Amino acid sequence: MKYLAVLGRQPEVSAAELGALYEDVELLSGKVAVFDSEQEPDIARLGGVLKIAEKMEAKPLVYLSGLSGGKITLGISDYSKSASRKSAMIEALKLKKILIRHGQSVRVVENKEATLSTATSLHNGLSGKNERKIEFIKVDDVWYKVIGVQDIGAYAKRDQARPARDAKVGMLPPKLAQILINLCGNLKPGAVVLDPFCGTGVVLQEALLMGYRAYGTDISERMIQYSEKNLNYFGFDGYNVEVGDATSFKWSQPIDAVACEGYLGKPMSQIPSGVSLKEEKQECGTIVLNFLRNLVEQIVPGTPVVIAVPAWLREDGEYSRLEVVDKIDELGYNVDNKMREGLLYHREGQIVARDIIILRKK
Repeated sequence: MKYLAVLGRQPEVSAAELGALYEDVELLSGKVAVFDSEQEPDIARLGGVLKIAEKMEAKPLVYLSGLSGGKITLGISDYSKSASRKSAMIEALKLKKILIRHGQSVRVVENKEATLSTATSLHNGLSGKNERKIEFIKVDDVWYKVIGVQDIGAYAKRDQARPARDAKVGMLPPKLAQILINLCGNLKPGAVVLDPFCGTGVVLQEALLMGYRAYGTDISERMIQYSEKNLNYFGFDGYNVEVGDATSFKWSQPIDAVACEGYLGKPMSQIPSGVSLKEEKQECGTIVLNFLRNLVEQIVPGTPVVIAVPAWLREDGEYSRLEVVDKIDELGYNVDNKMREGLLYHREGQIVARDIIILRKK
């Protein structure tokens, strides 16, 4: 079955997440990608995807004409090359006019742009859960029907409702935690996902929600206490957390996948100078390499390891990355994304970005 994904604010990261899970992923533009899947994708498990839609065999009018009873709420998003707000509204109003002529009651969700935002789709119930509240997506001559919209409120609750938070150590967004786990590929149900830098437990939380077992360690006893408090707050079981230095700790077995955010260095409010940047790079790079050196002897060949490491904003607007990839290669890992183009996760102007590296033990 062919599906379409509306990608998040960093489409290359979103596309990489899809590519780790599904077949024949094709990026149609900077906003949408199509892919194949035998089973209907669950958007609640995709951190980088805003909407999922299935390819339609029939035209929208044929589909809508087959609905019986009650009012239809209709929205259209147009991702065609020549799309505009006007083109989307023309399509929607044309359908409404024909359906009214045949006795149907129709309300059109007004477009502010060529596409409906996630918030607009959710507000109008166009999430795919109600057959009479429908959003169609148009890409040139091909039509898709939305079957899932990212639940913004659920992510906010999982992020903000956690009782133990620490802004000083950084706050990993649940969406990014999902992406890191998904970049490990399709794991078996109940697989053990290790986070050796677990902090307040966001990766562990998302792994448990996805049906995996979670195993977390952190050098800080306080962070382990925070993880336990947060996971207990959400009623999770099936997890294990321990105090341990990722550069020397001996983890329990089995370990099926490793997904983590490594040490990101000191918090920064301005672009670092050459000297301070060099010091930060050296400290963070040493921790990453020592961790990977310690880990490689404790996992079996083929084990995926996905780690977010720091990258620092420069005066020219580009990011300076850790120069560790070639050294990682020598430690016994294949680097799945050696060039790493596009796998920077950050907000515009953010001083310290997250650079995602995807590895697999040789």
